[in-house]
Order: sequence, then structure tokens, then C-alpha cells
Amino acid sequence: MDTPTVVSVKDVKKTYGKPNEKQYTALKGVTFDVKQGEFVGIMGASGSGKTTLLNILSTLDKPTAGQVEINGQAINGLKGNELADFRAKEIGFMFQDFNLLENLTAYENMALPLTLQNVGGKKVRDLVTSIAKTLSIDSLLNKYPTELSGGQKQRVAAARALVHNPAILFGDEPTGALDSKSAKELLDTMAQLNEEQRVSILLVTHDPFSASYCQRILFIKDGQIGQELVHGDKSREAFYQEILDTLGTFNH
Repeated sequence: MDTPTVVSVKDVKKTYGKPNEKQYTALKGVTFDVKQGEFVGIMGASGSGKTTLLNILSTLDKPTAGQVEINGQAINGLKGNELADFRAKEIGFMFQDFNLLENLTAYENMALPLTLQNVGGKKVRDLVTSIAKTLSIDSLLNKYPTELSGGQKQRVAAARALVHNPAILFGDEPTGALDSKSAKELLDTMAQLNEEQRVSILLVTHDPFSASYCQRILFIKDGQIGQELVHGDKSREAFYQEILDTLGTFNH
């Protein structure tokens, strides 16, 4: 049986500026798929178009042309409440700076996506407790973000992104604000979630070490996908080296 596609991007273009003024084309016809249970990385230099692409995929921006489907739903035409509902159900998002609400406990931060969907109290408790156990942060539920380390905050953010069982987890440089030990712990956790729970992940990163955890990496340059690397059965060290070599030639 074919593995279902969770993200389908077809010939997506994005141009900024009005037609009669100076225009800037950030994406020039990007096409790729992410299959269910895949861990895919997107790498590219600053200004390559990777942030624009992530904003379009996560419904924060709209493409000028082309089509994006998430979990079989075309997202281009969604508006207002329909778009908000879709985002709340199908998408999980991890940011570089955690984006936790300081006046809420870890538990309340994690419960937020569920309460916004009017999920009942007992179910919220069950789901939050379950994801907290999976991420080994069940002892932190009553703490406020100011009482947590960077690594703990990012785990709470990961739990919040996953608590509603989204179709896809988007990561925008999620290790960017972490020290190397916390970054490795977070990446190990993401790899574990991907392997054991078949969580589909799309990770945007400029960090070769983070990228070495992905099964497949798409390199974006000047608004186009220019190259793809597949992890296959290589060791992580060998894949890391391959990424470094590719970046060396790709960014010049």
C-alpha cells in the first residue's frame, strides 16, 4: 500500500511587490512531497526562500501561484475561521524562541491548542499528561516558563505542538536558541517521535548537525529546490559529512 502524502507542494511561486513596481520573487516554482511518517529537512542560506516557504506551508502566508495540500486539503482557498480551525487541527509548530506564554504554567501552555478547540477537561488532562510522559517533562507541568531551562522550554513547546496529534510538525530552527547538549536531546526526541509514533516532521534549519537527523534534505537556493540528499542506511556521522560537503558546493 502506498504511504499517504501529508504535504504536497506543486509549482509554488511567491512574488512580493505590486505589478507596476519593483518586484521580488522569493519562490520560483517549488515542488515536493512529504510522506506520512517522514522526517524531512529544508536547508538554504539566508534569503534562499526557506522562511517564505515555511510561512506558506504553515498557512501564515499565501503563494502567488501554485498549490499546497496538507493532509489532502488544499489550503490556498481557506479563509477566516475555516483556516484557523484547519491550522489548529492539522499543524504543529515549533519556533526558535519557544513562544511560550509566560503567565501560564507548562501544563496550561501545552493544553492551549486543545482548549482553543473546546476539547473537554478530562480529555485535555489525558492528552497533556500522555505527551508530557512521552517527552519526559511530566515533572514540570506546574512550573512557569521562567522556572525552566532552554531545553525544558523547548520540550514544553514540542509538547504543545504535538498534543492535538497534528498531520505535520513544522520546526523553524527549533534548536537555534539551545546549547549543544539541549539541542541534541531535542533532536533525539524528535527522531524518536518520528520513528516510534510516526510523527511527520518538516524541519527548516541552517545547522548541518540538526539536518543530519532527517531522512531526506531538500536544499533551496534562489527560490528553487536545487538538490536533495537521502540519509538511507548511512551512519549519522557519514550523512553529516555529506551535508557539509553539499553545503560547501551548493552555497557558492
